[in-house]
Amino acid sequence: MSSEYRIFETERFRKDIKAIALGGDRRVLEKLCTTVYGQLRIQPKFGPQIKKLKGFTPETWRYRIGAWRFFYEVDDKEMIVFLTVASHRGSAY
Repeated sequence: MSSEYRIFETERFRKDIKAIALGGDRRVLEKLCTTVYGQLRIQPKFGPQIKKLKGFTPETWRYRIGAWRFFYEVDDKEMIVFLTVASHRGSAY
């Protein structure tokens, strides 16, 4: 059995990513694929851009890339990271 977490993107997350791509912010998407996914596979709860959000049920985490926030939940038992929402910081919270 692998010791890495699997990544699952919800339909909402995919729509949000598509909107970011149409907005022309390709460097955010590149960083998401080249850096963020690798980090989340190994250690989804710890890192300089990772923060656990208070008051959310189920427990929700966010990864920050510039002005963008990527929200996710972690299932430690099944070792899955569920990417749920991608949002600009102005409308994220």
